[in-house]
Amino acid sequence: MMKHNLAVDFSVDKDNRTITVKREFAAGRSLVWDAYTKSEILDQWWGPKPWKAETKTMDFRDGGTWLYAMVGPAGEKHWAIVDYTKIQPKVSFAGLDAFTDENGKINNEMPRSKWEVSFEDKGEHTEVKIYISYDDLAQLEATIEMGFKEGLSMGMEQLDELLLTLKN
Repeated sequence: MMKHNLAVDFSVDKDNRTITVKREFAAGRSLVWDAYTKSEILDQWWGPKPWKAETKTMDFRDGGTWLYAMVGPAGEKHWAIVDYTKIQPKVSFAGLDAFTDENGKINNEMPRSKWEVSFEDKGEHTEVKIYISYDDLAQLEATIEMGFKEGLSMGMEQLDELLLTLKN
């Protein structure tokens, strides 16, 4: 099978304390939406290899949350939560992202960000645009220093592979 040249754009705007990611996937919008909003699919691709996402709870609705751990190769767990603030089915969703303990108690010493994720048809592909904003520059810089760009890129490559199996 031929590998399509899918558009990728990752930009950081320190003045406005934002990260913008645009990424195309070789699948229809409905399938890509499911990959971002259903824990049983998210757990298969979210995060950089060899780490794996492990959902503890997910309630995908306005006011709902996704509490999950990033599980490392030695079994170590780093917890995070997304508090969903606005969902437009198959169009976009927004939420607040934070590091937590296993019970969802937010760690205020770690960066917290607001995510806005939108999905758009691009022919046979789907473009996902992720707009991430931070309250202060230090939080944005800490996120970048933790390897966010590399980790997100690795996760999205895993999603590319997974979508091939989900389409068939």
